[in-house]
Amino acid sequence: MPEHPPAPGPTLADIARAAEVSTATVSHALNGTGRLGASTRRRVREVAGALGYGARRGPRTRTLGVAVTTYAGDAWDFVEIAYFSRLLTAATSAAHAHGYALTTLPADRGAEPLWHTLSVDGMLLLDSPAGDPVLRALRARGLPVVFDGRPPDPWPGDVWVDNDHTATTREVLDHLAASGARRIALHSGYGREFYTGAVTSAYEQWCAERGLAPLLVPFAPDDTAGHAFDSAFTGPDRPDAVYCVYDPGGRQVLAAAARHGLRIPGSAPGVPGVPGVPGTPGTPGGSGRDGGLLLVCASEDPAYAETEPAVTTVTLDPERIAASAVSVLVNLIESGHAETPGQRTVPAGLRVRASSLPPDMY
Repeated sequence: MPEHPPAPGPTLADIARAAEVSTATVSHALNGTGRLGASTRRRVREVAGALGYGARRGPRTRTLGVAVTTYAGDAWDFVEIAYFSRLLTAATSAAHAHGYALTTLPADRGAEPLWHTLSVDGMLLLDSPAGDPVLRALRARGLPVVFDGRPPDPWPGDVWVDNDHTATTREVLDHLAASGARRIALHSGYGREFYTGAVTSAYEQWCAERGLAPLLVPFAPDDTAGHAFDSAFTGPDRPDAVYCVYDPGGRQVLAAAARHGLRIPGSAPGVPGVPGVPGTPGTPGGSGRDGGLLLVCASEDPAYAETEPAVTTVTLDPERIAASAVSVLVNLIESGHAETPGQRTVPAGLRVRASSLPPDMY
């Protein structure tokens, strides 16, 4: 005879009514989060147990969900970004290895009610911003959530996988300074996720320690020609190096540098801005005073190794982040608690190429 699925257990709303508390209080009590008194937490758990509820009864659907919620109001295709596409591929493999399917949700569904009924055992949220409506809905349901990127306002018991963005930013800036840069611009300021804020804060602190005025150039996804750099590249205090925190930024800087005749180390003779080509302002060297420009971009796109010039990149190692996040999420689903709340740190890596080396090497 065919097996019948077990009858559904009591919901958080059922427990809330019986205990005469809110569903949020029930969620906090059952998940060990929030700021509840010991007596309230104990009473809610006693009521839940009497109703036959298990706060973590293990996997029900054998399905995990993943969503990028930074720009939840915009219909943007995040899989076009190398970081996200590589992370999703690795997360799918990791989920399958644990015996789970992985469902990827569109980026523009942040305000929709599907999050209140989505049939998954747990969610992996990428770059969750402050006030994230998706996270709010998932917390109200009591679903296990693990973050790629530190949540802006983590709860007790939250777990996230991330890089040390402060250390990585300082490594990049020190590398550029060692290559001769004296005026480094940061191409940033678009997203509300923790990553952007952490990198920007580290950059501003690094500048303050050296008595330098920070130069922030705003990033815009559709600025393929890099017009955001026009005023900076023509002003009296022009930067001699740029660190781009978003994947498309490196190509935008390459376009802007070519338009303004700025030489990036490793550029081939015969292209705009290269020393010795009539009509271009570049001269040997790399400081911003003589027509040179150093470049580093945070990106997982292998094409940057083949550009002209080859661009130095920062890798955040999305494969390791995905594997770690999925492992933590599965453990949270199956055991009911995280072994150690807080951050799991994955080292980032600086891939040095021609664009950030001292120009006299070329």
